[in-house]
Amino acid sequence: MASEIVTLVDSNVLLDVVTEDPAWSEWSSTALADAFDIGRVVINPVVYAEVSIGFDQIEDLDDALPASQFVRESLPYSAGFLAGKAFLTYRRRGGAQVTPLPDFYIGAHAAVAGHRLLTRDARRYRTYFAGLEVRAPE
Repeated sequence: MASEIVTLVDSNVLLDVVTEDPAWSEWSSTALADAFDIGRVVINPVVYAEVSIGFDQIEDLDDALPASQFVRESLPYSAGFLAGKAFLTYRRRGGAQVTPLPDFYIGAHAAVAGHRLLTRDARRYRTYFAGLEVRAPE
């Protein structure tokens, strides 16, 4: 029996869909629908926080990301550790940010959980999380 494909969705994809972004909503909507077709779709507190910026009330956010469709997973502690290591590599390569970026937590979560990552901006994930399956535009 094949294992289920679980996809962690990056906030940029969700924001493209909910804001009907003229440049990206079609790609993001199609990619998100494909993720639902093949398995569970997951978000974490970091993604939830990033998407929340576009909403005035938590109820509106929860309506846009219903728990019946978007599985909520906590950020594993091992993902926090991996995010820190990826961030250290970023800093050693000359990265200017002084605190870990949300992408490091999102990528680390997908990596330690064995999830596929759906994102529109794959560069950082592919650079710092070797072996992570990333679904992104060509």
